[in-house]
Amino acid sequence: MLGGTRSAAGTACTGRSVGDMGDSGSARYRDLDRPGLDAVALVTALRRGEGLWRSVDVVDEIGSTNAELAARAAGEAEGLVLVAEHQVAGRGRLDRTWTSPPRAGVTVSVLLRPDVPAARRGWLSMLAGVALAESLADTTRTSLKWPNDLLAPDGRKLAGILAEVADGGVVVGVGLNVSTRDDELPGTGTSLQLVTGHPVDRGPVLLGYLRALELRYRRWVEHAGDPVSSGLAADYLAWSSTVGSDVRVTMPDGAELDGVAEAVDWDGRLVVRTPAGRVELAAGDVRHVRPAPRER
Repeated sequence: MLGGTRSAAGTACTGRSVGDMGDSGSARYRDLDRPGLDAVALVTALRRGEGLWRSVDVVDEIGSTNAELAARAAGEAEGLVLVAEHQVAGRGRLDRTWTSPPRAGVTVSVLLRPDVPAARRGWLSMLAGVALAESLADTTRTSLKWPNDLLAPDGRKLAGILAEVADGGVVVGVGLNVSTRDDELPGTGTSLQLVTGHPVDRGPVLLGYLRALELRYRRWVEHAGDPVSSGLAADYLAWSSTVGSDVRVTMPDGAELDGVAEAVDWDGRLVVRTPAGRVELAAGDVRHVRPAPRER
């Protein structure tokens, strides 16, 4: 449900925080293991000068934050942020589902309108991945699997990232597991709580990500989307667990390609050296990129 408040500085906060629900205002603490986000505090923390994030909505439940923000994008300037306490129809690449229990993760989408060459927009999901990894550096060691996964030290998936074109702009969504338990996850997934062994507050995690994303994004746009001069390419490679590894790539038709992931090119494509030569792969050209099985 969308109702709302507005901060004194005019930054929109049109979704209700969980703390605003219920007769006594105590619903935020109904589940002490998974408290709700405080929308007003979130907006206040993000409000500063000419900051990028001009409107922040926190909603209780939604189908997909990416789909909803894309629907709102028409005629809107960049800087919209949509956060969901519970996403019931989340999507990843190739329309895979992304589900999480209520208040167990960070589910956030942002609207961006980068003034960069169209070919370089392929870096946006990787830029978001670098920002997320940087924001969690004091919490746990992570790595980035091309094109859009954040991995825990044991290789299990902590977060997925999805960038989609919307009304000439780009909606970038992140789904990060925070307090999700083993029995709530697929075998390939994990959460910050499982990795660290202690509860993790979602509020600072979300704020840290949005601040890191703004810094990364502004620098990248100032360099016209050039991943080299902006420093993005070097930093992405530093976080990457794909580049330099033997990989097996599954194509949309089921065919498999084995080789060594050598680089990510200027347009964000993965360059794989195979016995038949080098192959450049865009995210839409593949279904999976996984470590190649070792010979016995």
